[in-house]
Amino acid sequence: MGQEYEVEVGPVAHGGHCVARTEEGRVLFVRHTLPGERVVARVTDGAEDSRFLRADAVEILDASKDRVEAPCPFSGPGRCGGCDWQHAKPGAQRRLKADVLREQLERLAGLTPEQANWDGTVLPAEGDKLPPGEVPAWRTRVQYAIDEDGRAGLRRHRSHEVEPVDRCLIAAEGVSELGIESRDWSGMDTVEAITATGSQDRQVILTPRPGARLPLVQLDKPVSVLRVDEKDGGVHRVHGRAFVRERADEHTWRVGNGGFWQVHPKAADTLVRAAMQGLTPRKGETALDLYCGVGLFAGALADRVGEKGAVLGIETSKRAVEDARHNLAEHPRVRIEQGKVDQVLPRTGITEADLIVLDPPRAGAGKSTVRHLTTLTPRRIAYIACDPAALARDLKHFAENGYRVRVLRAFDLFPMTQHFECVAILEPVAKGA
Repeated sequence: MGQEYEVEVGPVAHGGHCVARTEEGRVLFVRHTLPGERVVARVTDGAEDSRFLRADAVEILDASKDRVEAPCPFSGPGRCGGCDWQHAKPGAQRRLKADVLREQLERLAGLTPEQANWDGTVLPAEGDKLPPGEVPAWRTRVQYAIDEDGRAGLRRHRSHEVEPVDRCLIAAEGVSELGIESRDWSGMDTVEAITATGSQDRQVILTPRPGARLPLVQLDKPVSVLRVDEKDGGVHRVHGRAFVRERADEHTWRVGNGGFWQVHPKAADTLVRAAMQGLTPRKGETALDLYCGVGLFAGALADRVGEKGAVLGIETSKRAVEDARHNLAEHPRVRIEQGKVDQVLPRTGITEADLIVLDPPRAGAGKSTVRHLTTLTPRRIAYIACDPAALARDLKHFAENGYRVRVLRAFDLFPMTQHFECVAILEPVAKGA
């Protein structure tokens, strides 16, 4: 490690870096650069005989017109790993993400944008189009790592090392107001701060180092405090509420013990709107919400299929299932089951469904689950994806089982980072097509 190469930078790749080649033909995955630039790249990871190396651009010899000075003082080679594209204009960030999605669709699913019925764009969230130099403060939950001196920071890229920070520019105002960065967190491994969308609820989750005592938490705003048990990994209430109240789709959602909820304040509404517009639920239909979390999509479906319809949700997390049942208690035709989708769904005896929403983890749904879903002959499926590679692989599985993409939309719900969300609406291939 530490070798330096002067290289011409090629296309963006999945993972927040760009591809370059040395004169000897070795592949470099280079961070902190943009396509078309000429840079000095310093190797940060990779064995002498490996096929590719990871590197940072430590000197920009010929800059892209899309380059800007990173607004965050903690960004750059060897620094905070929380953001990937601080050095790119906002519009350029979305074009980079679109290029990643296009490449993954073509390589893994064999689909062009036209075949995927995708317009080739990644759309910004409402309110994220800001004047040049301004950064959207969107992250409603931030997990701070704590260094040996008790200082809060964020981990460096692909490292356990902590970069102490006095402010995270992309943290939502409700997180920044807590003043986490100015406190002494000696004895803690991580401190996670959560601010809810649509309520004043704030929560701090402490993960102590082995044998450490919890500190007295005195922050700049009222918070509930939870802790992670070092023995069983469970999350337990210290004081205040064990949950926060989120607002989306004109409903309030209880999310307990730091459970999953979309991090961008506009994300839940954006994704529900895209899914429901694509599915067009009808009164009396039956629907499945798979990997349902606290019931967001199950609730949206229940509102739209009405009293004569029915919705089944399946979720692995026991606490999320408790929250989903609480959140959907006023819908008698909604049932929530706990367990893995590939195990629970076959046991339900369900042989058909009109609509399916699935929001799988980053690894995707997988070939066997996709095959099972298509045997239920839904008229439409909404696939919510946080990883373009997993989405592309699963779209190929759907195609092999007779389903095509009716429309695909992509949303930049993680500005400054490599991440984005997609909503794919699928339907059966017409007979004879």
